[in-house]
Amino acid sequence: MVTRRRRSPTLVNPDEPELRVPVEDLPLAPPKLGLILGISAGFFVPFFYLVFFHYRIEEELRWSIAICFAMSFAGFFLSLKMIPVAARYLLRRNLFGYDINKNGTPQGLIRVPESLGIVISIVYILIAILFQHFNFTADSNWLVEYNAALLCICFMTLLGFLDDVLDVPWRMKLALPSFAALPLLMAYAGHTSIIIPKPLIQYVGVAVLDLGWIYKFYMGIVTVFCTNSINIHAGINGLEVGQTVVIAAAILIHNVMQIGASSDPEYKQAHAFSIYLVLPLLTTSLALFSYNWYPSSVFVGDSYTYFAGMAMAVVGILGHFSETLMIFLLPQLLNFLLSCPQIFKIIPCPRHRLPRFDPTTGLLTGTRDGTLVNQFLRLFGQCSERSLCIRLLIVQVLACLFCFYLRHILSGWYK
Repeated sequence: MVTRRRRSPTLVNPDEPELRVPVEDLPLAPPKLGLILGISAGFFVPFFYLVFFHYRIEEELRWSIAICFAMSFAGFFLSLKMIPVAARYLLRRNLFGYDINKNGTPQGLIRVPESLGIVISIVYILIAILFQHFNFTADSNWLVEYNAALLCICFMTLLGFLDDVLDVPWRMKLALPSFAALPLLMAYAGHTSIIIPKPLIQYVGVAVLDLGWIYKFYMGIVTVFCTNSINIHAGINGLEVGQTVVIAAAILIHNVMQIGASSDPEYKQAHAFSIYLVLPLLTTSLALFSYNWYPSSVFVGDSYTYFAGMAMAVVGILGHFSETLMIFLLPQLLNFLLSCPQIFKIIPCPRHRLPRFDPTTGLLTGTRDGTLVNQFLRLFGQCSERSLCIRLLIVQVLACLFCFYLRHILSGWYK
């Protein structure tokens, strides 16, 4: 969480004049690589087991996945090196904020660089562009959709950085993703039909229903929701990036499972396409997570939340599993539903929508706002910011596991 930016060259606490800390004397804390190593092992080990041992996947596809991972791994280290450099430039340009969850403490006086998502998005787009050289031929039919997806992500990153600089009203945030998604919707050449579950075929009359333009309209709604879903939980150290890491890992494993269980070459290619886009998202987000975990050395800004949301949206659409993606985003959907009465002014919106921080105890307390974070705090009582983030990330993990379980239960309905 950040407060209004200030342009003072030093950090001054008016109540304690002796606390004056020059910006040059505040280097970023080292990245928390031990944490990242433990988290990475939790999903990369099952991912490689599924790809190289459990399923009989074609050697050419395995080789492409291995190349994508190698490039994404290089992107992780490039992001680690670029974040401190970009942080210095952002501080010079007064793109910083104060952590309001640490008000009244020495950490609440430190200027924290914002909009570090711009670094992650640039590295991501660079990896995705270079990967085309190893996987696609000049006449590949997938190349048009692939570049359209990158254009949407690039467009959304630009709009996110614009929001960081100009502080766009939240109502505009609902409209901006619609424009950013146009290149993908125009280039989309996939199916616009849905498979009707067996118990419902007798009522619908057909096994496969073509929705036409309605399906594309639905895809537009998905992009709008995904780009705002990551931002809707913003404000807790590590939460935005953490939930992106969890969802991206779940998408990665889901794609491998679908490739291994299918015999349709086109279906396999669609999910491989999704892997190529989500792997660099996961690794670059891990690099940012190492700096954004509590206590945050950097803030991600809307440039990251918009970028990550749009990346997941295009991955779900072009991988043909946008319905599954919405289940992965179940906590964000619940958060939106809880906030709807106040967003649309059905009931009065309280002045303090964010959790309250008590500097004497270092704990957060929920307010009357309907958001999931505040409801969580009101249900479980006060807790520290780190504890709150961990609990919410556990909820995100449970949502992804529920999605896998639900797909397993319903798989018989579509065979």
